Amino acid sequence: MRLTTKGRFAVTAMLDLALHSTKGPVTLAGISARQRISLSYLEQLFGKLRRRSLVESVRGPGGGYHLARDASLVTVADIINAVEESIDSTQCGGKENCHDNHRCMTHDLWEELNATVLGFLSQVSLAQLVEKQRTKPVSVVAPRTRSSRADGPTITV
Repeated sequence: MRLTTKGRFAVTAMLDLALHSTKGPVTLAGISARQRISLSYLEQLFGKLRRRSLVESVRGPGGGYHLARDASLVTVADIINAVEESIDSTQCGGKENCHDNHRCMTHDLWEELNATVLGFLSQVSLAQLVEKQRTKPVSVVAPRTRSSRADGPTITV
């Protein structure tokens, strides 16, 4: 299955955006500090998310990003598909040529797994993830300041 770090980081960043965008646009620097994802990597991800109309950018002072549509209309599958080609657990990428240029015996099994995973991720909305985060405590790393030590405090929210 092609659920890589790229997909995981994209879902994490979108969840962070949804949680923090109630007060206006959210900066990638803020997401980077809270989630410990490289700023340059976030810029690449958000470029793809913007091209797929999942986020919109706001320029100028106080600018950043916000969701392009309501969180209830954005699924985890939408996010992953925006940054990766597809969710595929077949060895052949769906081309049916993995066993000496022929279909392997387990091809149908992996295709069914793909459909099951995609079906599940298509039913999980960003709004559902936001609600889950708001109802249970999670550890959030406080952004570093000049006076923070390298092993700065962790705040439970």
